[in-house]
Amino acid sequence: MSAIVNCVAYADGHRIGDVDLDDIADVLDEPGQFIWIGLHEPDEELLRKVQRAFNLHDLAIEDANLAHERPKIEMYGDMLFVVLRTAQLDRSTCRIDFGETHIFLGRQYVVAVRHGPSAAYAGLRSRVETTPHLLRMGPGFVLYALADFIVDQYFPIIDAMDAVSYTHLR
Repeated sequence: MSAIVNCVAYADGHRIGDVDLDDIADVLDEPGQFIWIGLHEPDEELLRKVQRAFNLHDLAIEDANLAHERPKIEMYGDMLFVVLRTAQLDRSTCRIDFGETHIFLGRQYVVAVRHGPSAAYAGLRSRVETTPHLLRMGPGFVLYALADFIVDQYFPIIDAMDAVSYTHLR
């Protein structure tokens, strides 16, 4: 299975189509278009290829490769780098497993790199694509949608913890 989950171009709030990693420069040359690429546990070679395609900062790529970061937001020139923690409840062990999503945001791109447990973002992408009036806002809206989706994944965990606490208090 490829570490590239999706690599899609958008313009004026609509999906243009899938983009091969080698063709990213052509899309970035088009005004009004942006790329949203999703990676799942990529190796360093793929991360370096993505780095070259989007001109991403070395330190941010290093963080995304190591995947042991605390949540943060950093600016590197005109690029924003965001690290968010994901969480999934393993009901069989009653354990919470944590992962990370590293997001690179520029004027014409969003690169989301998932490590460890998290819900897949394919459903989120589909929902975002049904709201062209919001998607027209570009990469900033995609960052918002990703952060909102990740935070929403905490609610079932909180509900489960609340149920356990309530049971023990009775």
